[in-house]
Amino acid sequence: MKRIILLVSLYVCTLSQTWADNKRTLEIDAKNTTEHTTKIKGKKINYSATTGTQPVWNSDGDPTATLFYTYYQRTDVKNNSTRPLLISFNGGPGSASVWMHVAYTGPRVLNVDDEGYPLQPYGVKTNPYSVLDVADIVYVNPVNTGYSRVLPTKEGKMPSKEEQKKMFFGVNADVKYLAEWITTFVSRNERWRSPKYLIGESYGTTRVSGLSLELQNRQWMYLNGVILVSPTDIGIKRDGPVKSANRLPYFSAAAWYHNALEQSLQDKKLLTLLNEVEDFTVNEYMPALAKGGFISAQEKQAIANKVSHYSGLAVEEVLNSNLDIATSYFWKELLRDRKQTIGRLDSRYLGIDKQVVGSKPDYNAELTSWLHSFTPAINYYLREELDYVTDTKYNMFGPVRPWNRQNNKTGENLRQAMAQNPYLNVMIQAGYFDGATNYFDAKYTMWQLDPSGIMKSRLSFKGYESGHMMYLRRADLEQSNEDIRAFMKASLPAKNKAAKY
Repeated sequence: MKRIILLVSLYVCTLSQTWADNKRTLEIDAKNTTEHTTKIKGKKINYSATTGTQPVWNSDGDPTATLFYTYYQRTDVKNNSTRPLLISFNGGPGSASVWMHVAYTGPRVLNVDDEGYPLQPYGVKTNPYSVLDVADIVYVNPVNTGYSRVLPTKEGKMPSKEEQKKMFFGVNADVKYLAEWITTFVSRNERWRSPKYLIGESYGTTRVSGLSLELQNRQWMYLNGVILVSPTDIGIKRDGPVKSANRLPYFSAAAWYHNALEQSLQDKKLLTLLNEVEDFTVNEYMPALAKGGFISAQEKQAIANKVSHYSGLAVEEVLNSNLDIATSYFWKELLRDRKQTIGRLDSRYLGIDKQVVGSKPDYNAELTSWLHSFTPAINYYLREELDYVTDTKYNMFGPVRPWNRQNNKTGENLRQAMAQNPYLNVMIQAGYFDGATNYFDAKYTMWQLDPSGIMKSRLSFKGYESGHMMYLRRADLEQSNEDIRAFMKASLPAKNKAAKY
């Protein structure tokens, strides 16, 4: 009997040890560095790539989460005090930093064709346009994205969903903990003297707008520039007639791309057409929408005719929408006669629905295409080229919802940071075919960011003939990176030029 009990005890202990040894965990604070060589703009560049995790701590000094990052540093530069550091975030909220990492500014980009469509074998190739020649770059994955994770308490228990939301998953919580994380990163990597830039895409623009003031007022870290790629509203309201009217220039761009406009408009260059549509939008369409149901029948018909002309939709569709066309309906309706839908984030992409009838597409044609190429590429790249090996799953989109969007004043925070810091400049980049965060909304946000107009010279807009991730198109990958170089060069003060008005 004693022998049986002893054998059972040994078996239970063995099972316990096996479970502990094979639990999927991630090192809280560790890094791995590899050395590389590439060519950017025809010149040889030596650089290191550091992949690792760095903790987030609470006020008691206990780690509450660990964030995964990838840090590229040019190794043939002796003095980094004048070399910019570019801190990169994507959006979602809940999205990993994968998109801009392996498709935009980094030294390696997706194996896609010149228009951004996936190719096999999946993987990455040299990015000859990367800004690594002029700036070091760190790609940061917020909590629950990429390999970043919430940590159990010192008692070994995971925080509740409500506790996690309070710590990480909201506009202001996100900004607060990331500012602390950035400060630690800058200190550890001895980059306090370097000019610093934030770049954020989509919801990442909300994030970096908020960080600009949080870093300045709570961490005493002053920036030289903030780059907003395909920006959200950053807390600047675009409701009612403004929201509805601002869609029209995007509608025109998408219809022009698909040759769905009248020939007189198709014959125009895109920017020539958009200048015309923008003028109509601000001076005629928006005021007409503001009149609501009290617009005269004659004016309503005249506006509907022009909206139809510029959008590629039938006049009846515009009238039946009371001049206010939903984007989801546009994606379904524009090419209905061809039995195709167009993409949300990039309307160059085409989809096929189960039925031609309906008011919105069955799926986002562009996102399914992107996930084709991004998911295998980042998993291959980190593990096989950068030698970061873990069994933790790389979250392309992580569990961060419900997201607390209350008290979003990030646009005002960015304005205040600019006002307090004469060195701080802002550039907006947007694709004309983006239907989710359309380019004209981005322009409107820029116009409203500083109503005084006093800082107008420090705000700039760059547009591209592509979508939300404009850098997927090779021509725009080259141009958008060049625009970042020019922005950095222009925002670096001359020697001995003081930060003052």
